[in-house]
Amino acid sequence: MPASPQRPGPSTGVPAASVELRLGWRVSAHARRLFYLALAGFGLAIVTRRAELVAFAAPALVLLGAWRAPRPPTVRTNFRLSARRVYEGEQVAVEVTLEGHDDHWAEVLLHPSDGVRAVRGGGRAGPDATVLAFQVDHWGRRAPGVMEVVMWDRYGMFECHGFTPLPQVVCYPRPAQHRRALALGRLANRSGDHPARSAGEGVEFNGVRQYAAGDRQRSINWAATTRRGRLQVNTFAAERSQDIVVIVDAISDIGQPGSTSLDCSLRGALGVSRTYLDARDRVGIVFIGKRLAWLPPGMGNRQFFRLMEGMLEVVPGWSPDEGVTRVPRAALPPGASVIAFSTLVDTRFVETLRDLRQRSFSVVVVDVLGAVPGGGNARLDKLARRIWRMERQALTFSLGELGIPVVAWDGEEPLVLPAQRHARQVAWSRG
Repeated sequence: MPASPQRPGPSTGVPAASVELRLGWRVSAHARRLFYLALAGFGLAIVTRRAELVAFAAPALVLLGAWRAPRPPTVRTNFRLSARRVYEGEQVAVEVTLEGHDDHWAEVLLHPSDGVRAVRGGGRAGPDATVLAFQVDHWGRRAPGVMEVVMWDRYGMFECHGFTPLPQVVCYPRPAQHRRALALGRLANRSGDHPARSAGEGVEFNGVRQYAAGDRQRSINWAATTRRGRLQVNTFAAERSQDIVVIVDAISDIGQPGSTSLDCSLRGALGVSRTYLDARDRVGIVFIGKRLAWLPPGMGNRQFFRLMEGMLEVVPGWSPDEGVTRVPRAALPPGASVIAFSTLVDTRFVETLRDLRQRSFSVVVVDVLGAVPGGGNARLDKLARRIWRMERQALTFSLGELGIPVVAWDGEEPLVLPAQRHARQVAWSRG
């Protein structure tokens, strides 16, 4: 489970909100039932001429006499969200306290909005904190819903309702499982975690050579020294970093809400970005959809949060005015490796991949199309599906001939990228 962008608790710096609700008291449903009960008792007493039936309606009349009791015109509601930034599927707790409700009975209810599910939707409120909880199931900037405060007087004769909206919550796509960082292309001359072909200060064994002045004594290979009769030292591969650019195809969004191709693409892109950033690589991202947007490669946790924020602005579709298929040079440093998430349905994105390969970039494609054309069992339907599969195989083969491997991914299993012939795997894994 990935670490939350903002861990819950007071230490996260999530500010508490305080709202003063103006109350409009009205007769409760309980009071109306008592009134009808008393009215029925008096009616029966008159019709049957039996005075004892009046005693049956007397308690209701006594309780209805409490309408003159003082009731607070306002109440102050204090609430705090455990987190304002979460991943998909994470729960957010809401701590609620009331002030100024005296001895009146109070209850707090949560009415979630679309895309938000109430985990604990109600509870009695008082001076001690009442905890509500909700869960955001889909990425985006979400208004969690409305919190309702319901109050009754001592005898339940009058009630009031107050409403206040909860502050916006930012929900990021949940990173996919991707644990291994591969050297996909040319390594830059920067310190990193990928073993290079040249010798340097690293941890991966590279070979043995004759001792030279200035070599460390602890690097002496005594076994080789004994065999050759001269001092021999171990050499290690230098550790370098690389530039990774993730491209998300947002031209087409196929599938059921919550598990569409764009959802899988963003989750996979976030998982890959986190793995390579942890390996001290520079990671950038490009979104191709209704508008072309990109974030230049960068390093560290700050870059990871910038990537997540950029994903919230993705708009699927295609615009002939702003949609551009050629990735600009500013988004692709020389020697960068490209990891593309696409359905490979739109030919414009396929041409983008071919253009990147012609520009000598190392490209890997993750096919996120999990849907198969529907239809019945008629002969023509089966023939259409067969032709569609053959076209997909031909497309995959043509990209493979250009040196662009294609990996199918369903969005659920851990993502495994293919190792290029020149790539070497790094011993890096997330705990």
